[in-house]
Amino acid sequence: MTPSSLGGPASPPAQPSSSFSGRGGGGGGLRWAVRLSILAGVGGALLVWGQTLPEYGYLFSSSSSGAAAAPGRPSPDGEVTTYCYESVRLTSREEDLKKDWCFEVTAEGGRFGAVFARDSATASAREPHEAEQDKEERSADKKQTTKKKKLAVRKGHVLPGLWDGHGHLMQHGEFLHSADLFGASSPDEVRRRLREYLNKNPEVGTRENWVRGVGWDQMQLGGMPSADVLEKDPLLRGRFVMLDRVDVHCTWVSQAVLDLIPADRLREDVPGGEIVRDPGLGVFCDNAMDLVTSLWPRPGPERRRRFVASAMRELNKVGLVGIHDAGVLPADVRLYEDMVGDGEWSLRVYAMLECPERNTFCPDEAVKVEREDGLLAVRSVKLFADGALGSWGSALLAPYADRPDTSGSLLINASALASLARSWSRAGYQVNIHAIGDLANRLAIDALEAALRDLCPDAADLAACQSRRRFRIEHAQIIHPADQARLRELGIVPSIQPTHATSDMAYAARRLGDERTRTEAYRMRSLVEAGLAPVLGSDFPVEPPSPWEGLYAAVTRRSPRTGRGPPGFEDGWYRDEEALTLAQALEGFTRAPARAAFWEGRAGEIREGAFADWVVLDDEVGSVGEEGWRGMRVRETWVAGRRVYSRDEEKKEEDAREDL
Repeated sequence: MTPSSLGGPASPPAQPSSSFSGRGGGGGGLRWAVRLSILAGVGGALLVWGQTLPEYGYLFSSSSSGAAAAPGRPSPDGEVTTYCYESVRLTSREEDLKKDWCFEVTAEGGRFGAVFARDSATASAREPHEAEQDKEERSADKKQTTKKKKLAVRKGHVLPGLWDGHGHLMQHGEFLHSADLFGASSPDEVRRRLREYLNKNPEVGTRENWVRGVGWDQMQLGGMPSADVLEKDPLLRGRFVMLDRVDVHCTWVSQAVLDLIPADRLREDVPGGEIVRDPGLGVFCDNAMDLVTSLWPRPGPERRRRFVASAMRELNKVGLVGIHDAGVLPADVRLYEDMVGDGEWSLRVYAMLECPERNTFCPDEAVKVEREDGLLAVRSVKLFADGALGSWGSALLAPYADRPDTSGSLLINASALASLARSWSRAGYQVNIHAIGDLANRLAIDALEAALRDLCPDAADLAACQSRRRFRIEHAQIIHPADQARLRELGIVPSIQPTHATSDMAYAARRLGDERTRTEAYRMRSLVEAGLAPVLGSDFPVEPPSPWEGLYAAVTRRSPRTGRGPPGFEDGWYRDEEALTLAQALEGFTRAPARAAFWEGRAGEIREGAFADWVVLDDEVGSVGEEGWRGMRVRETWVAGRRVYSRDEEKKEEDAREDL
């Protein structure tokens, strides 16, 4: 997905900042302000008293001792809280599923402390008098500061915080404030949804504030739309309207927008893009979208802040604690830096920089950000090789099976892509290239290999160089077998969206033909078996951001919406060949994105010293069965030791609104 239509080497572990939302306590907001100190082991806390609580079980006090890490003992840096749950999955691996386990969380820095079996905590709780005496003796020492903490024994089953390895934060927020056209099956339904949106938002549609929407698909509408389709509705006639296709690689505009574009520009072909002229003007794809987006009045800072806050709330609801934000303009990086200091910032964001002019080198505008608290990082860049399969825009080695007149579009030529990859990598950025078609993937691998040779000219093994740089291919959707081998040999990171496979399976064979589909398209298991660690995501808002839908699609290769595969593949589309196991899929939503963001050991797992991010479910994810994932609802989401979503609290708020 391209965000423009909507809206170095690994670093050492960073010292945590003093709070979740503030910038003080060590300059968490300073760019590249990574300190060379490593998080010290969290000290222990001796449990000293217990009383029954109606909901959580026990309340304990503790005091600071400065001793080595042990269950129930806080670090000198501040308060420690201990949480116990029915089960805790420490990593994606089945052997790391622990029943009746606990973990500590430090208040300052929001990190995990000791992780241990609940039995050790219970044993301390059975000896309150001895613990109280020890507490009194230590309190007598005037040099010792007493701390307080709670040990909460809670219902629920815990996973490490989940990550989306490829999404679009700002664009998702804008989508939440736009017309939803996903699933619209006719032009009449599009017009109906737009009328409903306008009735709720009568102020939009002016030259300064366009009607925005996303989600239409010509495959469902019966053909490509045009501006005339919108002009048929009196309420839409004369309004400025811009509606993005489901993959956000095409946009559909009204006549009022068309009238802003010089007529001679509409007659010209656009390299790397298409102005659709049949059945009439109104749709612009890939590079041709610039004709429209250059005229679009972009939302101001306050509206963009609302978009980000809205998106974060919705992402927390599905259990996401972090995202890889795949294409962020420098102006939005500055907005993020400003926002991360307020209480509405509830998500870790690993952002890929995108220049205001796509596929360029913009060192004067580029920034690097690495906060000590891990809430925002910018150290990578997003480049684009081609468009999308659904709009015949992905660049293929051979023509489309259902449109032999075209092989798709490259958004940049091979030499320019390689030059950009070298320039950005020399500037210390991780290079991530959007590539869907097999030609685009070949050229992306060529470009990344050239950058690696530039960085490590004397290296006998470029894979070792790549392991330090972690270059990525975003989507990696259709890859020729010879290039699959090159991907494996170099160790390039594939960033994959499982729900793209299940959304595209209805028409992929029509576009590609059976043989190309079977041997090249939507690889997952074969990449894992080749020794790669795919990063999994959704590409929201193109697909719903739910990692549970992604998990279901990855393991079953069936549609999360219908529970079915396409005709001939009812049990799953190439399931035997390409489906992942539950553990492999969870790895793709936890530790794989952590490593791709240079945060291994700090994110995606529950261990001492890692970011204290976790998700609470009603049932253990492995116990509900495949169909249970489709309707999975999160109980709570925690980021940096702070609860950012509670289903119970959300229900109370909804009930309170109904009572008003």
